This record gives sequence, C-alpha cells and structure tokens, in this order.
Amino acid sequence: MKAYSAKDLKNFCIDVLKAVGMGEGDASIVSDSLIKANLDGVDSHGISRLPIYVKRFCDHRINIHPHLKTEEKTPSVLLVDGDNGLGHIVCYHAIKKAVKMAKASGITAIAIKNSNHFGTVSYFCELACDHHLACIGFTNSPPGIAPWGGKEAFFGTNPVAFGFPTGNDQPVIIDLSTSITARGKIIAAAKQGSKIPDGWAMDEDGNPTNDPNAALKGAVLPMGGAKGAALALAVEILSGVLTGAAFGPHVKSIYDEHESGYANVGHFFILMDIEKFMSLKQFLTMMQRLLEEMKAVPKSTASQEIRYPGERKFKERKHRLAAGIPLPANVEEELIAVARQFQVHFPQPIDQGAE
Repeated sequence: MKAYSAKDLKNFCIDVLKAVGMGEGDASIVSDSLIKANLDGVDSHGISRLPIYVKRFCDHRINIHPHLKTEEKTPSVLLVDGDNGLGHIVCYHAIKKAVKMAKASGITAIAIKNSNHFGTVSYFCELACDHHLACIGFTNSPPGIAPWGGKEAFFGTNPVAFGFPTGNDQPVIIDLSTSITARGKIIAAAKQGSKIPDGWAMDEDGNPTNDPNAALKGAVLPMGGAKGAALALAVEILSGVLTGAAFGPHVKSIYDEHESGYANVGHFFILMDIEKFMSLKQFLTMMQRLLEEMKAVPKSTASQEIRYPGERKFKERKHRLAAGIPLPANVEEELIAVARQFQVHFPQPIDQGAE
C-alpha cells in the first residue's frame, strides 16, 4: 500500500469538505477526527469514511450546516439536539460546552439526539483528557448485533469508551465495541474483497460466516456472548432511549441507499472534573504509580510487554506521523474519485525510498 503524509491527507479532507460547502472550522474538526483514527491504526473509522459523508451531504441526508440546540437542564445536565449534523461536529461542540459545565459543577452528563456517525469515541475522550477531565462515552448505531439468542441484527455495535489523563501525552483510552469487532472493519473487508476471521459474524440464517457481505446482511456477534449483548442493551438505553434519539432498528444506516429519513443517532457522555474529587497532582501521581506497578507484573510467556489501553495507539500514531498513513488501493481510488468530482488536489504518496 502507498503511504501518505497525515498533514497532506488532513488538508485534502478539509479541501473536499469546504468544496461541498462546509465551513472551514467544522471541516477542520471532521478532518482531525478522521486522520487521528488513521494515525491510531483504526483505519475503519478514518479517511475511508469521507466519500460516504460527502455523498450524504450532497443528497441532503446529513445536514452540512447544523444549528445545534443546547439546553442546560441543570448545572450538570446538558441536552443537545444535533439538527441532523455529522456526529463529529455535534459532539465536538457539545463536549466543549460541557467542559465548562463540568469544571463548575464537578460532573456533567450530555444527552445528544438527532446526530450521525461520529468516528471514534476515543477522539472525544482524548479531547476531555486535554482539559484534565475523565470521560465516559457511549453511542448507538445502525443495527449490527442480534439480541442474545436471536439471528437478526437489532442493537448497534454500540461502543463504550473511557478516558483518563495520565499527566503525559498518552492518556488511558479504553474504546471498545460491544460487538466482537467494529462493523466498520467488516465494511472495509467487503470493500477489499477479503474474508473476515472466524467468530466475527453470522449470516442472515444465523450460521457462522467468513464472508463480509453475508455478515453485513446478518449480524455481528457480541463480545463475551450474552454479557456483550447485555452491555449493548445498556448502551442502547443510555444513547437511544434516555436521549430521545432513535434506538435499535430505528437508527438509519448512511450506507443503505434505500433508507429514507435521518439516522437520528444518539450519544451519551459523562465528564468528571478530577479536581472536584482530589487534587490533580495527587490523581496523576497515583495514576503513574498504578500504571508503573501494572506494567511491572511478571509477563506471560506469550507477552513481551504489558501495555495500558491507548498506549499501542499512541505508539502507532508516532510511527505513522513519521512513515505516513497506508491507504488500501480501493480507498485510494475512492478518494481520487472524490478529488476529481470536486476538483480538489489529491496529494502524492510519500516516497518510500527517500531517507
């Protein structure tokens, strides 16, 4: 695969979004989220999503200029109507507003409705950590997981994420889907024409499958069996019911050409100001001790290093900032087609032989 400079790809994203009609500020937010996902090695949520976002802006299924409605129900409860905007934009502005509320009240819950796909939850947890806040984030999504014992997708893959500052540039970021894998990875496999591993999904008849296209018609398996399905239900309640957004099969997929109406994805965040619990210095000292002692535990024979959640992503980010972001040929072709459509320059790949 050819590799591209993160800076070049981010500027390309901004140029495309501006060409579609998005303001530069919002275009920068979306592009930053996409490219950070690529830098972290989460390519299923990176720049490969740009073509479908652009398509949905153009056919008016996503509002490119959302007017967010926010209501501070109490000093610690923020309600947000995303006006069918792209989730990256909706959540970024919601988090920014909630940071100030959490600094004042100690804890703030954010309930968001009328939104869309927002990339990785970890992006927003990291944003909170930048302000010395701890964060818990949830989102629902179009049907991907069957209820335990069922064979038809009902719940979204419904990720759960946590973010905790550590005092350095590598916060603890726990970001996991309640499915055994992110549905975006199955979408990516279908685009690339590759098989998916055993144990990821079942087809529409409830049989195990390695075919990503059959998996997309069927359901992704929950992580941990019945426990994962139960956790998916909890996320659905927080993100879909408590926010007033759509839930379960009523959440629309932006990938379905036959869908009509808005996705109405729901998100739920909890921000906590650490200094309302203890001094930040004390917290960070204890965090460093916790992580150091955890990493000092004797390693198993199969392990070379004990890493805390998020550490691998930050190492990958450092590597890809230097070596570039690899793009599969099919993603590269889609991006070049978008560049041609909107008459935007697509960057040249990094010369792998140049040192």
